[in-house]
Amino acid sequence: MSVQAFLYVVAVILLVLAALPISTRGVSLALLGAAFALLAYAWPVITE
Repeated sequence: MSVQAFLYVVAVILLVLAALPISTRGVSLALLGAAFALLAYAWPVITE
């Protein structure tokens, strides 16, 4: 599995966890998932 695919999987897991009614203190799982998705999307440009 490539690094980009791994980042996308982590992003999906975080976004699914953000949709569940669990409380997390101090960190927004939705924002963290969006950040991982953006990182995965930009990975080819970052690693050039």
